[in-house]
Amino acid sequence: MTPPGLRCEEAARLLREAERRTTPVEPLSTTLPGLDLADAYAVQQDNIARRLAAGATVIGHKVGLTSAAMQQLLGVREPDFGHLLDDMVHRDGGTVRTTRYCAPRVEPEICFRLARPLRGPGVTTEDVMAATEAVAPALEIVDSRIRDWRITLVDTVADNASSAGLVCGSWTPMEYAPDLAAVTVDLHVDGDRVASGSGKEVLGHPAGAVAWLANTLAAFNVGLDPGHVVLPGAMTTAPFVGAGQKAEARFAALGSVSVSFV
Repeated sequence: MTPPGLRCEEAARLLREAERRTTPVEPLSTTLPGLDLADAYAVQQDNIARRLAAGATVIGHKVGLTSAAMQQLLGVREPDFGHLLDDMVHRDGGTVRTTRYCAPRVEPEICFRLARPLRGPGVTTEDVMAATEAVAPALEIVDSRIRDWRITLVDTVADNASSAGLVCGSWTPMEYAPDLAAVTVDLHVDGDRVASGSGKEVLGHPAGAVAWLANTLAAFNVGLDPGHVVLPGAMTTAPFVGAGQKAEARFAALGSVSVSFV
């Protein structure tokens, strides 16, 4: 078996090459047996550090695996997280080239923007709501550098929690925001409704997922900073999208957000 240090280095290299070439690789959990969750987060941190050294900036984080269905699918009992960088952001109503992704999908989410820092442990849902400046309808573009999305938990964690892009709609200040757990969304692709869901699908309340993130990041000596954005998790299933298609998420009381793929 490959030594742990070399195993992490190889996993990070494989994912970088897969992203650069937009050519997915076989599951790391298969090709590098012994890769565990701690290794996977180390791989994620390594590749994020390389992107920061190349000029990117961390603007926030995403939480994944927040729905019961996804946790059951991967056999896990808690979410995971990844980083959001400035070069991952796309304009609402804009276009994105599919050639930059391996196998993109879209997820509707309620994006949080923080006014005050959050640092765990002990962060509660109420703390998150009090620290949030505004929320917005959002689409996360998720992509897997793992072939055919044949992922286990360590595969997706190493792969920055399969995060690849972010599109935000208009921001609603928290004093005007609705009950986020009760917010519903319809996801449309090319005008056809393909999925529906609500905020309660996200750990019971989207702010609960942000609290989980703040508390989990504490183990890495990382906090959530003012101005940072957080994607708390998908409210519906995540359909694949391809060139020539338009994805739009229509949120009750929060508005809509869309992106086209070319």
